[in-house]
Order: sequence, then C-alpha cells, then structure tokens
Amino acid sequence: MNTKHLKNYAPKARRQFIQAVENRLAWLGIYPNTVAEVSFQGDSALIEGRVFSRKQAEQRNRLIDRIASRGATGGFAMFVREMAYTWFNRLAAIRFMELKGYLEHGYRVLSSKDGSAGLPEILDYAADVADTLQLNKKQMIELQLAGNQQEKLYRELLLGQCHYLHAIMPFMFEALDDATELLLPDNLTKTDSILKGLVEEIPEHDWQNIEVIGWLYQFYISEHKDAVIGKVVKSEDIPAATQLFTPNWIVKYLVQNSVGRQWLQTYPDSAIKAQMEYYIGPGEQPAEVIAQLQAHTPASIEPESIKVLDPACGSGHILVEVYELLREIYLERGYRLRDIPQLILTKNIFGLDIDDRAAQLSGFALMMKAREDDRRIFERVKNEQLQLNIFALQQTDTLDINRLWQALNLEGKQQRGSSGDLFGGLDDALPQVAEPTQHGLYHQYFTLLQYLKTAFAQAKTLGSLVQIEHSKLEALQNLQALLLEKQQGTDPAAKQAAEVLMPIVLQALVLAQQYDAVIANPPYMGSSLMCSELKEYVETNFSDSKTDIYACFITAGFKLLKE
Repeated sequence: MNTKHLKNYAPKARRQFIQAVENRLAWLGIYPNTVAEVSFQGDSALIEGRVFSRKQAEQRNRLIDRIASRGATGGFAMFVREMAYTWFNRLAAIRFMELKGYLEHGYRVLSSKDGSAGLPEILDYAADVADTLQLNKKQMIELQLAGNQQEKLYRELLLGQCHYLHAIMPFMFEALDDATELLLPDNLTKTDSILKGLVEEIPEHDWQNIEVIGWLYQFYISEHKDAVIGKVVKSEDIPAATQLFTPNWIVKYLVQNSVGRQWLQTYPDSAIKAQMEYYIGPGEQPAEVIAQLQAHTPASIEPESIKVLDPACGSGHILVEVYELLREIYLERGYRLRDIPQLILTKNIFGLDIDDRAAQLSGFALMMKAREDDRRIFERVKNEQLQLNIFALQQTDTLDINRLWQALNLEGKQQRGSSGDLFGGLDDALPQVAEPTQHGLYHQYFTLLQYLKTAFAQAKTLGSLVQIEHSKLEALQNLQALLLEKQQGTDPAAKQAAEVLMPIVLQALVLAQQYDAVIANPPYMGSSLMCSELKEYVETNFSDSKTDIYACFITAGFKLLKE
C-alpha cells in the first residue's frame, strides 16, 4: 500500500482537529485556565452573550467535569487531544464506509456524489434518510427548503449518522446526547471545511483496504510520538510512544507461523498451506522428537474452539490477518461464508490495548472485515447476536469497591437507591459498608472485585502485563452474569454500578482465558528483555495454553517491562 498521501495528510489533520476542538470549547466559554459563567433564562442558557439551550448547558457541564477528571496540570490539553482524535476517528470511519457502500441509506455523507469535496450528497436526500437516521423528517424538510440553513441541516444529518452507527459500533460512536457532539467542528459545508482534506488529499483507491485506518492512526500520532520518544514517558504518553504499525508481511509471518502452523500440524495436507506464503515448514527431526510432537498434536481441531489473543492489538492489523486465516479454515471445514464472521468475532478473536482510540480502530477494522463477508452483520449486532471481544484496558485505581458493592446490593440488604445517591458525592448520607458475611453466597464476588481493583490499578501503564489467574475464570463468568442482570434491572444505583464494573470484568475475562495462540508486536515498554528470556516470560504467563504454540514476537530491539 502506498502511504505517501496518508503520511502527508494525517499530521496536518491532527493540528487542524485540535484547533477546531479548541475553537468549539472557546465558543462554549471553556478555556485552558478558566470557565465562563452561565446564567439561565427559562429554557435558555447565556454564556458570554451567546444563547444556548438548557440541554447544551448540561452537556457543557459534562465536558467541564471530564476536563477536570484529567487533572489540573495538562488536563485541558489532554482532553483536547482526545476529542480531536475522537472526531477524526469517527469521520475517517464514515469515509471508509461510504466508499465501500456500507452505509444503509446508500448516500455519501462526507463527499459529493461525484467524489469531490463539494456539498455532501446526503444534503440532497435529507428527507429520504430522516427515517433511517431517526431524525425529525418535518424539520429536515423545513431546513432543506429554507435555503440558508445548510450548515445546521448538515450538522443534524452528520450527528444523526453518528447516532445511528452507535447501535452497531458503540465503542467508536457515542450514544445519543453524548456531550462530545458539542465538539463537532464548525463550518462543515464551507470551502474551508475540515472535511476537505479527508476527501481530497487521500485518493479514493487508498480507502479500499481496511489497512488504511491503521496507517492513518500511525501517521496521525507521529508528531506526538516524536515529541515524547527518548524522554521519561508519562503514562498518558505511552500509547503514542509505543505505537508501531506492523508491516503486512511481518503480520502474515506471525499469524501463519502460529495459528497456521497449529492447523497444519493437525492437517498437514490442508490446501490452506498453499495460501501461506510466509509459512516456514518444520525441518527434519529425529524419530523420538517426531514422536513427542505427535503426542502433543491434537487429532482434530474444531474451528470454533480456536482462541487467539493479541494483548497489544493497536489498530487491529494482526487480528484482521487472523480473521482472514480463520475464515479460510472455516471454509475448508464446510461452513457457509455468511455464518463465519459472527463465529470468528464471538468465539475466536480477542484483543486488548492500553489506548482507547487504538482499541476503537481494532474493533472497527474487524467489523469492516466481517461486513465484507456478511451483509447482515450490522443487523446481527443490533439484535445483540454479536459482541466483539476487543477492549481498551481500564484502570481501577479510583474505584471505591465498597461503595460500588453497596450499590449493587446483591444480598438485598440495602434500600433501592438512585445513581445520584452513589455518584453524586453524598458520601455522608450513606452508611459505610461492611464486608459481606464471610461464608455468604456473594462473599467471593466482593473478594473478586477487590482482587480486580488491585490487578488493574495501573492497567494503562502495565497493559497486558497484568495477570489474571485462570482459576478466577468461572467466578468472573458468574459475576458477569450478575452484573448483566443488574444492568437490565430497575434500580438506578445498581444499574450504574454494574455499568462501571462491567468493563473491568470483561477485560479480566480476556486475560483469564486459555489461548491457542498469543500474537503481538509490543514495542518499547520499559526495561530490557533478552530474546533468551522471551520464551520463559511467555510460558510463565500462558502456561495453561492448550498447545505449545504460545506466541510469536518481533524481537529485534524489543524491550518489555518486567518486575
């Protein structure tokens, strides 16, 4: 793939999106060191002489809280970078989907019908797409007929598209009314639109391969990476410092000599061998070695039983290659092509990353590969038939397990409360919680939550070096079922507590499972680890794997944090 256009565009786009987000925050009266006062007049809010709706004022408050949560020093800049990339991510995803014909309504959202950066095609069909995007059709027609409301109309259409995609990819597109919608850049229909570069500077043929998303991310963060590399890297800068988009031939080598090797050991005459150009076959071995290998080689393998983990999945390049190889394995075993994507995404592929944005891209890449093979895959997601096993690791250092346990109320000892009681800062109004009875039915889950808090306290720094004992797997699965029940219940405090804890339990489940192959390309992460130590590290952490194919790593210049 020729990456010249991506390399030229992405760093410039990063600066443009950061500036656009700063401009939107200033429009809301939010600045690096101060926040403008807001006053209310009926259903309107007044900020520095500008009139906003009460809803916008409430969303603004949520933005202010999120900035504050990043810390007093550098919190504003960190938040701006996150939001800039969030919108770049979403728009790049929509661009890929519109060019592949994956948007349900069939119209281009970011470009004109002829492919130029003129007025987006969807503007001419606002009334036609209103029902699909769950927009007010009457309002769309009124804005369309007004003649001077193109900017407002397009903003509604673009946000509607994002809200629609939330049901398919919630990890990338936030829910309706999320505060980040306030930070969608301005002037989207003007000649200086921030969308212009995305449309004009990257030729359409460069969007045909999902690999484009990973390369865009690599180049988008290149300036940030250059700024922090070679220094003492802060936790929040680790994703940029360690991000490395692995060339395609290396990815193929890793996957073919791990997952592919396992398959060929059991099925040496498989036709898949001819497709694996980077596979290195076994050399001649003494009879006793061959006998030992045969003793450890399963007589048969069910495709649905194969589990593959990339614990530093980045933008998903390795997992996409795993998907393609597994698809061929399923086809060889007689599965129907349209049934294969759901099976691979739910049963075979698992991924973790410390970077939220990278994990988003990994999930998106897999969804796009699945869409190539199954036109109904988005419908299956909306019907809750499919959920990706790709997660951005979340830290637990700020979690109050006692309070969360009280809110869950698994033992039924607390009165039903509200989310405000738990998370509104009313600590004095609620009694402190004692541990559940030592031999009580739910005591093990309280202990498990304490264990998870300790394990993931520094997850954003340690990443997949966090270890979760395999012996915890069954208890984690049971706790997941209990949290799901609370999420679907009517107690608001229990529901919100379950929503806070569920991501922690899900990432623990990934690390507690056994895998047939663990494939990663982890770049610089700390102190030196010699190649001779690599096998020992992998065997120590994945000793319960079902085969002796633990992992393939790129070892040149490889360093890994190890206690």
